[in-house]
Amino acid sequence: MTQSQHDLSELCRQILADRAAPDRLAELERAGDRFDRGLWADLAAAGVLSAALPERAGGDGCDLAEQCSVLIELGRAASPAPYLESIVLGASAVTAFGDDAQVDRWAKPAAAGDVVITAALEEPDGSFPAEPSTRAEPTTRGWRLSGTKTAVPGGTIAGLFLIPAMAPGGAIVFCVTPDDPGVRVRPQALTDGPGAAEVELTGVTIGEDRILSTLGDAVAWLADRATVGVCALQLGVAERALELTAQHARSREQFGRPVGAFQAVAQRLADAYIDVEAMRLTLWQAAWRLERGLSCAAEIATAKFWAAEAGHRVAHTAVHVHGGVGIDVSHPVHRYFAAAKRYEFTLGGATTQLLRLGAVLATT
Repeated sequence: MTQSQHDLSELCRQILADRAAPDRLAELERAGDRFDRGLWADLAAAGVLSAALPERAGGDGCDLAEQCSVLIELGRAASPAPYLESIVLGASAVTAFGDDAQVDRWAKPAAAGDVVITAALEEPDGSFPAEPSTRAEPTTRGWRLSGTKTAVPGGTIAGLFLIPAMAPGGAIVFCVTPDDPGVRVRPQALTDGPGAAEVELTGVTIGEDRILSTLGDAVAWLADRATVGVCALQLGVAERALELTAQHARSREQFGRPVGAFQAVAQRLADAYIDVEAMRLTLWQAAWRLERGLSCAAEIATAKFWAAEAGHRVAHTAVHVHGGVGIDVSHPVHRYFAAAKRYEFTLGGATTQLLRLGAVLATT
């Protein structure tokens, strides 16, 4: 790891320790909002949002490795901060594919924390196909978009949606705002609380200045970065859930000794440790190859498989070892269980990843 990664991790962990306490998150969710504006402002003021962005967007020139380090810390805190959506995907994609006007209008304000950008990738069935169901038809004034995107993360607070749509020549990523005529944003609840949205596009007219990329490469770029980002979040969730479970196993006594002293519990915790380390290894292998422009379809599918399968096992181990309190929604471990289940299925679960991996292997 680089020094910048260590510095960002430590800074982010310090801010989250002050801001992302479980009772604070529960308070936000009871109010029907998962977006902690105070936390987001603190991350922006500390330079966390801008640090891992290219210089073109006002950042320090860092990239995916630093972004993954921040995501791991957000996962460890089970924080709903929209860093993956707004920075790793939104601002980074606008900087990579947009023109100067788009960077000034959206990427730089996102880096400063003034606007939240999100990418509407998943289809209503939870998949991310090569050909999005959203349609783009050319008109005399630009493009007309129609379709529905569901479970859009951060959709209720976003000032800009990056929406892939199928045009006659292939997939294009469009920049759509919630104020555009024909855009309807409806809040949706996730397994771990509110925060997502269904975005319905009904004859939305978009000019040529709203096209992020006409080559189709931005769609694959977003899909790969989003998948690696989810793996980083899941690693942080599983890592911290295992730490909490190990602490509980040392302090909770049954029959006159800590529950962690029983062989079956110790073996299960050991298996969870191996799972967490496998998640870590496959994440960094995929992120390293993706950042350097190397072929990485198999590595990304492998990393997401471990994030889904191993994340599932670690989350259930945490609940089972905690016993009765593990299913109490007011206990911190429940928050990690719910987050792990969400990241398990985001952009495809274990079976989906094995099918993708099989398709890659069949063509090599």
